[in-house]
Amino acid sequence: MLTREEWIFLIVCILNLLVAVIYLLYGTLIRATIHDKQEEEVETIDKRKENRRTYLIRFAVMVLCPVVGPVFFLVSYLVYITIFRQSVDLEDVVFSKERVKTRLKADEERERDMVPLEEALAISDKKSVRKLMLNVIRGNVKESLETIMIALDSEDSETSHYAASVLRDELNEFRADVQKLYSEIKDEEKDETECEEMLIDYMDMVLGQKIFDQMEQNQFVDMMNEAGDSLYEKNPLRLTPERYEGICLKLLGLSKFEEVEKWCGRLETQYPDELAAYTCRLKLYFTQNARDQFFEVLEKLKLSKVVIDQETLELIRIFS
Repeated sequence: MLTREEWIFLIVCILNLLVAVIYLLYGTLIRATIHDKQEEEVETIDKRKENRRTYLIRFAVMVLCPVVGPVFFLVSYLVYITIFRQSVDLEDVVFSKERVKTRLKADEERERDMVPLEEALAISDKKSVRKLMLNVIRGNVKESLETIMIALDSEDSETSHYAASVLRDELNEFRADVQKLYSEIKDEEKDETECEEMLIDYMDMVLGQKIFDQMEQNQFVDMMNEAGDSLYEKNPLRLTPERYEGICLKLLGLSKFEEVEKWCGRLETQYPDELAAYTCRLKLYFTQNARDQFFEVLEKLKLSKVVIDQETLELIRIFS
């Protein structure tokens, strides 16, 4: 026959076990289901396992430490919701990107190892080539696609695998982004030009590296040309000399001479005192082997007050 104290102890243990079981079921089943419905992103499998492991450990503590265990977790939870879980006053906090200047410390070790990838591929040391390839990938990949493409022919299979993976991901992202912007142009209002400007700048940076085959390059250049025509009709002032030059050179690369002539005329009319108005026509006439027009434009450039860069200066010296 159990004594009164033994009965009390037994009842306390049973109640303690019941509380621990309810807590475990709540944490692993009910709370997890509610949390998944509230969150926009579904928890990963690893995170779910970690949460279950946490509740199992707490369950074990409650069973091994009757009364003390549940009371400890209860007090901890009350302290958390009353003291530490208070709303933060953000009234005086201003999140402005314009007022923040981020200064990153130079990665001297990485910069010291930077050499042209074309030279590095000739190195027999596979470890050095792989390290350089990873450094290139860590940088601005979109501006280095042409260089990364060279690494596809590397004798080192791992280096060529790095290059192929990066190119595949970047080119697929480029195709998707271009198609999205191109579709959004048709849904814009008559006074909206943001999509055209973004598309021209984006395509100019990537298409200039000539990483696509002839058919796909031709398709993208036509889309860039259409975006330029749309921007010219809506607001010609948004077409900067750089954008004019980008469109002209991409069309010239595919020998679309009539379109290049059209854009050169627009550029000359809108920006007669810009260097691009002369260089685009010089490149067009040189490609067409139009000798008279080439030297006529060259003579006009020499007599103008346009500031000439080093490349154009060398051109003048050669043909003068």
